[in-house]
Amino acid sequence: MKTNHKMRRGFTLVELLVVIVIIAALAGLTAPMVIRQRKKADQTEAVSNARQVGLAMFEFENEYSGYPDATTAAAVTAATGSTLTLSGTNSNDYFRQLIAGNFTQSEKMFYAKIPNVKKPDEDISAAKALAEGEVGFAYLLNGTNGFSAAGNPSRPLVVTPLLNNAIDGTFDSGPFDGKAIVLKMDNSVTSINIRTTDNTILLGGANSGLLTAGTTSVWGTTAVPTLAAPKVKAN
Repeated sequence: MKTNHKMRRGFTLVELLVVIVIIAALAGLTAPMVIRQRKKADQTEAVSNARQVGLAMFEFENEYSGYPDATTAAAVTAATGSTLTLSGTNSNDYFRQLIAGNFTQSEKMFYAKIPNVKKPDEDISAAKALAEGEVGFAYLLNGTNGFSAAGNPSRPLVVTPLLNNAIDGTFDSGPFDGKAIVLKMDNSVTSINIRTTDNTILLGGANSGLLTAGTTSVWGTTAVPTLAAPKVKAN
């Protein structure tokens, strides 16, 4: 009796190409969604860390009657004997006052996933605390002086991500899907749309840019808001 054996054939080249094209198309459709979800997660982490910075800042202000500046740096050094660098031109220096004053012993709260910033290594020794590339937030001062909680509670205190780490009040729309993270002096944290026309944010009305003082601004007419950018890794 003769038995017929059916031959199993593999995929033809055309069929394989069709499968590859379908897979590539699906990947192309899902990639933007995956990227957006990743940026959303990074934004959520930055918001959470900003809140922790706000709590430490609140305690610091209660203790030293103002937010970190050169004057409080001297007071913290006198009170604690700290050998950390506590004032300078970047936010890393001012944020070290929170560590030196024992308002936090963790570097993680100062992290935001922006260009040239890495996860902190949690080494808070004199040479390593909030080292270059371990801080993702910029800090706002009144000229060279720290603000106090006695001012307008809607005033920004900490922000991210600056565009090219500049201190002109422009923001990078890339890291957090077009959002800027703003910690205010009332310890609230908000995500504000970055304007595509000039990479700035508005805090309220039309004349309420981050560094805009005036009668209709959160800064009023006497404050001189300035930014201390984080010290990031060089490209």
